[in-house]
Amino acid sequence: MEVKNSNSDEMTVDVEGSKNAVEHKKPMNAQVWKLLCLAGVLIYGTYSILVHLEEKNGKLAFSSASLVLVAEFCKLVMSLGMLYAQLRKAETKFEWPGLKVSLPFAIPAILYAFNNNISVLMQVEMDPATYQVLGNMKILSTAFLYRLIIKKPIAPLQWVALVMLMMAGASNSYGGIHQKIQDKSIASANYVHITGKGLIMISLYCFVSGLSGVYTELILKNRYEMSIHLQNSLLYVYGIIINGGSFIVGAMNSTEKNAWNLFHGYTFITFLLVLNLSSVGLIMAAIMKHGNNITRMFIVSTAMVITTALSMVVFGLVLNIYFCISFILVVGALYLYHKT
Repeated sequence: MEVKNSNSDEMTVDVEGSKNAVEHKKPMNAQVWKLLCLAGVLIYGTYSILVHLEEKNGKLAFSSASLVLVAEFCKLVMSLGMLYAQLRKAETKFEWPGLKVSLPFAIPAILYAFNNNISVLMQVEMDPATYQVLGNMKILSTAFLYRLIIKKPIAPLQWVALVMLMMAGASNSYGGIHQKIQDKSIASANYVHITGKGLIMISLYCFVSGLSGVYTELILKNRYEMSIHLQNSLLYVYGIIINGGSFIVGAMNSTEKNAWNLFHGYTFITFLLVLNLSSVGLIMAAIMKHGNNITRMFIVSTAMVITTALSMVVFGLVLNIYFCISFILVVGALYLYHKT
């Protein structure tokens, strides 16, 4: 993404769009763009903290399928509300897109449904800081898929940065898996750790995240003239269908009394999680539409600092040497990657 300032109030964002290498330019208020990115960092950085606040004895009281379904519904309501306001202001006649236009949004909806669920479930397999550090492996998968699908070249320094990210992941994984804790009553958020299952889950999560991000950017920009609120609405309609089906299947196969209660196990913090997921989804969509996935990854990576700091304050997180090495490698990789 290249930003050119014509004056103090506006900027032009050069967007790398599709395989056809169509470049779109959209004026955007510079202050709004900065606030959008800052909000993305802060909100994303608190996600893992909120999940761990809900963790009791290594388990979550609520269903991940219900959490994602409620969040998708909230995103749809917000998107339709903004679309209505936009249409009313423009006094434009509206027609809901046909199946040919809307069907491509089903693919990222499936990918996001998988990732949103696994991102909740894998929290109990690692601490919040490890989740954020290893989550930076999304940069690796995103860069490779960008090169493969959108044909975005990767500079030599960026390859060095990607290798550093791999080293960071290996270091933190080694230290986390071999972390020994004597007092089993200590909550999992209090020490740096990751299980073998968690390592597999986050590796899969990072690959699917890169794939969903690149594909979403592709379809958003292939129809750049379409309102982002309409595009989001199409995505979230499919999201509700897919996650709703997942919730129903889970309830049918469950023996619990409250299996059909969508809000079973919810607390005030759970509703904050819903708001967190909803806000992040809308913010990231705007960034991919008017910026690109690399900007999205920068936000995700910067959030690592927020999560680590909050983990130390809220949970009294104790860092080990492997995590510190990983942290330094990630920061260095981010600097090199975005220097070019």
